[in-house]
Amino acid sequence: MERKIFIKNMVCNRCIKVIKTEVENLGINLKHIELGSISYEEKCKDDFEKIKKVLEGNDFEILLAQDQQLVEQVKIEFIKLLQKLPLQLDVTLSKHLERSLNLEYSKISKLFSVTEHITVEKYFIKLKMEKVKELIQLQEDNFTEISQLLDYSNVNHLSRLFKNETGMSLTDYKNNQKNIRNALDQIR
Repeated sequence: MERKIFIKNMVCNRCIKVIKTEVENLGINLKHIELGSISYEEKCKDDFEKIKKVLEGNDFEILLAQDQQLVEQVKIEFIKLLQKLPLQLDVTLSKHLERSLNLEYSKISKLFSVTEHITVEKYFIKLKMEKVKELIQLQEDNFTEISQLLDYSNVNHLSRLFKNETGMSLTDYKNNQKNIRNALDQIR
């Protein structure tokens, strides 16, 4: 029987690689793996417990509640958007989420806010600021190019948001040798 598991904190390709390797090392046949979930062929009842133990050992968490799964799907959708730059949304963020999750935005927004204690929009801004930090560290693009990649109307808009979120200007962050970034699974 094929079974699907939703996973919290699975936020990058390295997460996929770790989980794929660990589950396959258990001798369990993975049918599909993507950010936020895996599907596998369950041959015995112990398979789920074995996978759960491996996931927890790597700081992942199985999401059983549908509310938790939906919140994680929102986060994964945002991460996917930011993996493909330039950011290109042909509709508003709310419409994009409605399409992707096949649910009314008001329900998505309310559930996300109640669960995460932050609005969907504010969370997405925080994620975008982490992407800005990453792009600054790569030193491939200037601030204007970074603002364009992330679909900001101008560099001043990005600059204000960055300062509000980090307490630092873009230049101060660039010149700071520590380059303080937050792990995507720790953004709140």
